[in-house]
Amino acid sequence: MTSPSKLFELIKHLSGIIRDLENAGIRIEIGDDFAKYRAYRSKLPDRAPIHPMFDVATSFIDHTNGFWICGFNEDGELTHTQAVRLLDLSGGSLNTHLDRHRHKYITPDSTPDPDQTFYSGPDALQFITGQVCYQGEFWLRAQGLGGPRSQGVTTLLSRLMLEVAVATWNPSYVFALVPKRVAAKGAHLRYCFNHCEPGQWIGPDQQVTDEDYLIWMEASELARTLSKARPAEQGQAGSPMTTFTASLARAALDVGVRVDG
Repeated sequence: MTSPSKLFELIKHLSGIIRDLENAGIRIEIGDDFAKYRAYRSKLPDRAPIHPMFDVATSFIDHTNGFWICGFNEDGELTHTQAVRLLDLSGGSLNTHLDRHRHKYITPDSTPDPDQTFYSGPDALQFITGQVCYQGEFWLRAQGLGGPRSQGVTTLLSRLMLEVAVATWNPSYVFALVPKRVAAKGAHLRYCFNHCEPGQWIGPDQQVTDEDYLIWMEASELARTLSKARPAEQGQAGSPMTTFTASLARAALDVGVRVDG
């Protein structure tokens, strides 16, 4: 059970992140009704279909094992999504899980035979176990120079997810799968993850059908990351940086990302 003092600290931290995101033009909504999330996603015809792991039409997911975060602009348009699912890998490993549930992770139409396609590469697949959180569906609408991406809000959005996931489930590990092109740009740093390992989906003829990198971190790393200066904290007195810019700088420093004020 979370103590009142820790709960109060969490409220302050989350309030600070949400306030800074609002200053950047993003109104945040967090929920666990995945029928509602599916309805939100259906309003984005230019995106691929909702990931099976988070689709109530194909998977059992509710408040006991998942939550989602959506962001809206001033016109009420959906500009950001991400979702988290809790996996019980006790007695097994992420490697076994991905083999058993490959259809829920394989990009649709990326392989001629999903039944004969498997994920391979990262050493971490063998030892990621226990209560594990999977982050997926991360999307932030591109708005060119001066938009949210250029302001560094990706880090704040992922930090928000980590704060909620740890407070809710205190997982042993958190992981995500990101395309190679995104990983090459340092996605794990912008998403607040410590580790990034190359991985491939191998098809029925031993061909590479897709390349997804595994980004992850374990509980002690999560604790260290979230114990550092958080976006809710104010800048030093007399600093010329705005609260929002200072928050971005501190959030980026936590994971080694450079942010220009």
